[in-house]
Amino acid sequence: MIDTAPALVLVIAIGAFVISGVYLLLERSLTRVLVGFILLGNGINLLFLVASGRAGKAPIIGDGSESEMSDPLPQAMVLTAIVITLGLVAFVLAMAYRSWQLHGHDEVQDDLEDRRIARLAAKNAPAVYDDDVDDAAGLSLDDQAADVRDETDDSEPATPPGPAEEGPSS
Repeated sequence: MIDTAPALVLVIAIGAFVISGVYLLLERSLTRVLVGFILLGNGINLLFLVASGRAGKAPIIGDGSESEMSDPLPQAMVLTAIVITLGLVAFVLAMAYRSWQLHGHDEVQDDLEDRRIARLAAKNAPAVYDDDVDDAAGLSLDDQAADVRDETDDSEPATPPGPAEEGPSS
């Protein structure tokens, strides 16, 4: 009988890779998202290999009995996962590089359409509970969220206060 119990170190490594990868995927920096994809991909690859059981003889050669041969499907799935992870890494790396060229940083900004929808939802939604009203400002949390700087406002921009423009002095 083949021993199929995985080593505790591999299970802990899989958990650490997947948890770290998911945490980094939720960040706003594209370089952290990139490292998150790499860690998550490696964790999933380890999971496939641990789930496939103990290594056996090569199934293509066929010099052993069927019970001694290893299953080739998990190996093929890991190979496919490596290719997919490599493609995602190349795509996110290209996005991070382009963002660095255009903006000087690689942080993902809020989408303007998402801000517009959040503003409309905050204005139209009634307050459900009385405890979400801020006593100091008199505004609910939804109203405060709607007052966040919004670049989708259709009104004319106000002229900033400042010194009156004067002609050239001589």
